[in-house]
Amino acid sequence: MVHFLHPEETSNYMNMTTPAERALRYDREHARNLRALAYRMLGSRAEAEDIVQEAWLRWAQVDESAVQHAGAYLSRLVTNLCLDKLRSAAGKREKYVGVWLPEPLLDEEAGWSPGPEAQAEFAQDVSVAFMLALERLSPLERAVFLLHEVFDLDFDEIGRRLERSPAACRQLASRARNHVKADYARREVEEEERERLFGAFSEAVRSLDVDALAKVLAEDAVMLSDGGGKVAAVPRPLHGGALVAKAFIGFAQLPTSRAWRLEAARINGLPGCLVFDDATGQLVQTIALAPSATEPGRIGALYIQRNPDKLQGVLADVTRRQAGSS
Repeated sequence: MVHFLHPEETSNYMNMTTPAERALRYDREHARNLRALAYRMLGSRAEAEDIVQEAWLRWAQVDESAVQHAGAYLSRLVTNLCLDKLRSAAGKREKYVGVWLPEPLLDEEAGWSPGPEAQAEFAQDVSVAFMLALERLSPLERAVFLLHEVFDLDFDEIGRRLERSPAACRQLASRARNHVKADYARREVEEEERERLFGAFSEAVRSLDVDALAKVLAEDAVMLSDGGGKVAAVPRPLHGGALVAKAFIGFAQLPTSRAWRLEAARINGLPGCLVFDDATGQLVQTIALAPSATEPGRIGALYIQRNPDKLQGVLADVTRRQAGSS
């Protein structure tokens, strides 16, 4: 839930007059919520970071004594910046080459969630399937759905932020929720299941065993691969466990794939892996494995991110993690 300043906090905040103190307070009190909101709105961590930075630049010019609730003011600002971004990007998204997938998040990067205190149903969910379900909503539907279902705001407050009536916001939220529920079956993944699914998947890939991989996949499994027109990728979703297994192992058998190494990771809350090319040291792709909603114990979807632009954030996370452990 967005943090509102109490009167005594407001007084303390106003006494922080230096730019450095104000920037520190912004980062500590607000940036995490704002980043979480912007990522869910845009599906891009790079754009989300830009939005949070833009919000800070605007906030730095605001007379704080005229703002009653800093958290509400800032989340309204970020929501509107995201809506503007979505509207201006609509044409680009329609022209996107191949399958569009959100930028991947490593679970180690906890700064992309609203915080552990957020208990709404979808608060901690950044799974690829959830992000794709949000992508199918209109910008306004997405904003209302997120503010209500993730950040737990009531419709009166949402209406004030979006300059809509509470009744209109309630209708938008209901329509959005119905769309999300129709597109996405939410399912918690226990740690033991994560490890088992990834273990079975990686063993089948390492042994280049089409039949073994097919047994790990659900019969109606789907594979989506995002290359963004920058690198080779399957241009449309592949459906059917047998077909996905044959295609995936076919790619793994290519000469250019022989130096690939799989490193287990949680991608957007799902079991998965980072794929490195040991010959070049490059991060080639991320793979998120979504458990099947119809066949327990099997993989229902493979989400493969190959677009090098969308891998930059993960690569930075890996580099930072390696530097911290050295």
